Amino acid sequence: MTAPRPLHTIAGPKGLPLIGNAHQIRNEQFHAQLESWAREWGPVYSFAIGARKFLCITQSDAIESVLRRRPAVFRRSSRLDQIASDTRFVGVFSANGDTWRRQRPMVTAGLDPTHVRAFMPVLSEVTGALRQRWETAAQDGQEIDLLADLMRFTVDVTTSLAFGQNLHTLEETDDTHLIQQHLNVIFPMMLRRLLAPVDVEHWMVRKETRLHLEALRKAVLGFIDRARAELRADPELRSRPRNLLQAMLVACESETGITEDDLVGNVFTILLAGEDTTASTVAWLLWLLHQHPDKLQQARAEALAVLGEDPQASRWEQLQAMEFIQACAQETLRLKPVAPLIINEANEDAVVADVLVPKGSFVMCVMRPAGLDAREIVDAASFSPGRWVDQGAMAAAARHATMPFGSGPRICPGRYLALAEIKAVASMILTRFDLDDLATNSPTEKFTFVMAPVGLRSRPRVRQSAAASRQPQALA
Repeated sequence: MTAPRPLHTIAGPKGLPLIGNAHQIRNEQFHAQLESWAREWGPVYSFAIGARKFLCITQSDAIESVLRRRPAVFRRSSRLDQIASDTRFVGVFSANGDTWRRQRPMVTAGLDPTHVRAFMPVLSEVTGALRQRWETAAQDGQEIDLLADLMRFTVDVTTSLAFGQNLHTLEETDDTHLIQQHLNVIFPMMLRRLLAPVDVEHWMVRKETRLHLEALRKAVLGFIDRARAELRADPELRSRPRNLLQAMLVACESETGITEDDLVGNVFTILLAGEDTTASTVAWLLWLLHQHPDKLQQARAEALAVLGEDPQASRWEQLQAMEFIQACAQETLRLKPVAPLIINEANEDAVVADVLVPKGSFVMCVMRPAGLDAREIVDAASFSPGRWVDQGAMAAAARHATMPFGSGPRICPGRYLALAEIKAVASMILTRFDLDDLATNSPTEKFTFVMAPVGLRSRPRVRQSAAASRQPQALA
């Protein structure tokens, strides 16, 4: 049996003394840079940021082997631990070890399919609010920022489901008081600190960051105070909580070991994770459909058939029937993954792709290349949602190569909600609006922990059939 290769012998882009490859990194294009290095150096290569050594892998088998060994052998990075501690928001995303094991059941219990299904009336209501916003924009001939409006949608959905409080950001006419203004600085701050050779912001916090964090903490504590008041007013909610926050408060007060810090950290985590990821996926999905008119018409036909006269989905069974639209979402996540890389730190010496990774070193899982590998996936470069409907080898290969929600014990607990949101909002837009000018947009990829499209704008037009359905019928 061949001995594993030491990490220091693995080739990769040449760095400089002390700082390694830090001078070559551009944060907002970091995912594309890692993919470019993989094309140059192969599916297994190394690089360094300061004293931190990274093994970079792109093959799905190697990636899955790492993800399935979390949290025992691999963990979130200690730098992320420090960031979470500094911001006083330690949630299930950043937590490790016993903290993660304590928090995970509390969060996943409220995001399973049963709870998401029960949330359908509120999901329909928020989808209707986006529809009304775009109808107003269409009437006024206004241009919309697609991603910004979809982020309003996801914030309203997330706060309604998790906290029982719709913030109604879709009804705001400006950005002055939006919680997104505070959330939008967090991912860039985290990425900046993670990729810095020395984490200077641990000692010297930027004033802007501090002010946004203080505003977010005030908002989080407000959610918690309101939920506590609801529990006091109706003690029966302790046995039948109506939202995730009420359930977490009950757990916090029981003998489960859940602390106040766990509660605050996970309220923040749900807010942060529930905004950018789903909104970016829907934005990429709509753009890809408008690049492929035949697929656009197929998705629209399915949505029209399922929704009938309904302006948006109102029943869980309608979402379940949207097989092709879900396939479009899966294909979008293959081509435009919103989580294009996952950073892991070794808790112990471990072998990855025949390389010995010492304890304290890092494995960078770059997620997109495996899903674009023409040796594994037929017509890999094309937008072909039908591959996900097929039950044969084509679908099996695509599923094996792509892991948009991760894999193993730390797989994303919000995946059921994300897919429900995607189908609800995409089907409404497809049936109610034309976005003709979206096909001429040329968005760029921007990475700030989430890979989002920049530059997607459109002037929505209400489809004639949708406008007619709102007109009162003449008396016979």
